[in-house]
Amino acid sequence: MSWITDDWRLKLLALALAVMMLGAVAFSQNPPTTRTLTVPLIYRLPPNPTIIVTNGPSTVNVTFSGLADVIGVVRPDNLTAFADATAATAGPAVKLNVTASSTIVGVNVANPAQIVVSIDLLRTVEVPVELVIAHVDSGWQVAKSIASCPPNPTPCKIHFSGPASWENQIRAIVIYTTLVNFNSQDSQNWPIKLQNSSGPINLARQTYPQVGLDVASVAVHIEAQQGSTAKTVALVAAAPAQPPPPQYQLTGITVNPGSVVISSDPATLSKIQWITLPAVDLSGVTSTMTFKVSIPYPDNVSGNQATALVTFIIRRNPNVTPSP
Repeated sequence: MSWITDDWRLKLLALALAVMMLGAVAFSQNPPTTRTLTVPLIYRLPPNPTIIVTNGPSTVNVTFSGLADVIGVVRPDNLTAFADATAATAGPAVKLNVTASSTIVGVNVANPAQIVVSIDLLRTVEVPVELVIAHVDSGWQVAKSIASCPPNPTPCKIHFSGPASWENQIRAIVIYTTLVNFNSQDSQNWPIKLQNSSGPINLARQTYPQVGLDVASVAVHIEAQQGSTAKTVALVAAAPAQPPPPQYQLTGITVNPGSVVISSDPATLSKIQWITLPAVDLSGVTSTMTFKVSIPYPDNVSGNQATALVTFIIRRNPNVTPSP
């Protein structure tokens, strides 16, 4: 055994040096390495949350380290990042801590920096659905329109869960774009659009938890009928049958009322754009005067006014010398 015990210190030193050299060679082939990946960010919320994150990042950069052959296989789905909002309250600039971890042994993960988010109160409101008929064919008028949705088909009401600040003057609208030109029509799956005092609400905008509707579309029932209808047309004063005397000039005309509502069949109404009032003789008029005239409705047309007042504004003509 003397070959072992003789000069044991030198032999132990040689063994240590050999181990160190082996480790150096191994580390040179598999050195410690650091990488960064972009990872989906998961928000931890309290049970039955009363808050909603309205403006926060959906991803976060996670830095991790380890031996090259270990971290070389790391992918974003091997990493998890959480933003802790379990004790957060509503506010425009709330700081949240972020923690990250790895599912692969030997990977050391550094927690990302805090993030700043906007948090609102989470509220659920009931909103009646408004049905808007976009196009009605000439000669037709809508007699009845119904939007129905489960579980209570009529009247249709939906429930929106989202930020309280989005629910100011909130409306649920269905725009029915099919041309109405027959007596009865039914159609399914018309999407509901939301808007508030600021304009349309983007339901695809990322929030945590995600905003949502309990009903996304409705069924529409339309009943229409063909027949008489009404429209508003302007009253237009005709040129005077005779002008004022030469020493005077007409400087203006006013008509009261300026328009009337007329009723008739659709074909007749489509041809009427305005109604011209009877001409008036001004040959003996030397000052502003108002005339009451009958409104000449065309045949088979009725109106909501029988007469109109036409005022002719007349002034002395400064360019004409009076006769001696």
